[in-house]
Amino acid sequence: MIEKHGMMKNAPKQFMYSIGYTHFKNLPLIKSHPSKEERTLSEGEIPKYVLDYSPVVYLYSEERYLPYDVAEFTSHFHAEFANGTKIKVGMDKYGSSHNTLHITDLEDLSKYVTDKEMVYMTSNEDFDKDPDWLTGIKNVPNYYNGEIQDAPATLIVVDKGNGWVDSFWFYFYSFNMGPYVMGFGPFGDHVGDWEHSLVRFYKGEPVVVWMSAHGGGGAYFYNNLEKYDNSKHPVIFSARGTHANYPSTGQHAHDIPYSILSDFTDRGPLWDPSLNYLAYTYNDDKVSAANGTVPFRETSYGNWLLYNGTWGDKMLAANDSRQRWSPFEWKYIDGPIGPLGKNLQRVSPCQRFVERYITGFDLESLGRYSRQLLGEDGFVGSWT
Repeated sequence: MIEKHGMMKNAPKQFMYSIGYTHFKNLPLIKSHPSKEERTLSEGEIPKYVLDYSPVVYLYSEERYLPYDVAEFTSHFHAEFANGTKIKVGMDKYGSSHNTLHITDLEDLSKYVTDKEMVYMTSNEDFDKDPDWLTGIKNVPNYYNGEIQDAPATLIVVDKGNGWVDSFWFYFYSFNMGPYVMGFGPFGDHVGDWEHSLVRFYKGEPVVVWMSAHGGGGAYFYNNLEKYDNSKHPVIFSARGTHANYPSTGQHAHDIPYSILSDFTDRGPLWDPSLNYLAYTYNDDKVSAANGTVPFRETSYGNWLLYNGTWGDKMLAANDSRQRWSPFEWKYIDGPIGPLGKNLQRVSPCQRFVERYITGFDLESLGRYSRQLLGEDGFVGSWT
C-alpha cells in the first residue's frame, strides 16, 4: 500500500514504485552525455520502435481546453519583458518589425533571456474570455482513429548511450485550468500548458514509462501499464483542466494531504499523438529536425524549441480585476517554460529527481529519504 503518500488507496503495487534497482544492475550505464561511440542513433533519426510503443492519451470527457498547435498559438501573442515593455521581432530587409509573433521568431527572443530578465509571451486579447484559440474547441480527437489533425504533438528522441534511448512525447494545450480546493477555485490557472511523457528503451524494448503531473510525475514499468486495445501502446489518462498525466482513471490526490487537492481522469476522447507530430532529436544541447508526419514541417517552424522564455502571460497583478487570491495559490500565475527546460538529458526517468546513474546507485546516500523513495523492488526515483 502506498496510501501514506496520498495516492489512491487501491493503487497497484507498481504505482510510483516503478523502477526496481535489481532489475537494472546487470545493464549498462545510462548517460546524459554519451560519446559518439556510445550512441546508437544518428542526428535526426527516429527509430521505428519509438512509434510502435508510443503512448495514447485519454482526454477527460468534459475537458474544456483541448490540445493545440504551437505555431497557431504563437500567432496570438507578442513578447514582453517583466516590466511590460514590448519586444519588437522579425526585422525585415527594410528595417521594419512587428509585434505579433510568428513561430520562427521564437529563437531570436532567447537572446533577451538572462539570469535577471525573462521574456513573456503575452496574449493580444483577453484570454479570460475563452477565445477559440485558448479552448482549442475544434481539436476533438477523431472518433475512429484518435487523430487530432490541427494539433501536432512534439516528439523529441534522446540517445542515452549503451543501447538506451528516451522518447519524449510533449502535449501542448493553450490553457491550464487549475484545481478547485474545497469547492473554491480554480487556482493556479495559466496560459500555455506543456505536459509530457517519457518512454525509455533498452535495445529497442520499452522498459519504463514516466508521465508528468504538476511539475513532478510518476514512473512505471512498461509491462505494468494498461495497453490500448491489446496493442503495444501504453495508455495515459489526462486530468480535467490541469492535463496532469496518470496511469489510471479516478481521483488522484496531489500536493496537499487528505485528498483536499485532487485531479480527476476518465475515458473521454482517445488521442493518438503518433498520427500527427513534429519530430526532433536532442543530444549535447543540439536540436536536430527529423521527419514527423508532415514532410518538412519542422523546417517551416524554425528553431522554436530554442525559445527559453514563458509560453504564456506573466502572472496577473494583484490589482487586475481578473486576478483572485487564496491561501493556496493565485488564480492566474506565470505561463510555463518549453520542452528543452524539462531536463531531457536526465539519467533518472523522473524530471526533478537527483541525477545519478541507475546502475550502481548509492542507496545509503539517500539517507532519511530512502524509505520514501524505495519500494520492495528498490530504486524508484519518481517522487517530486
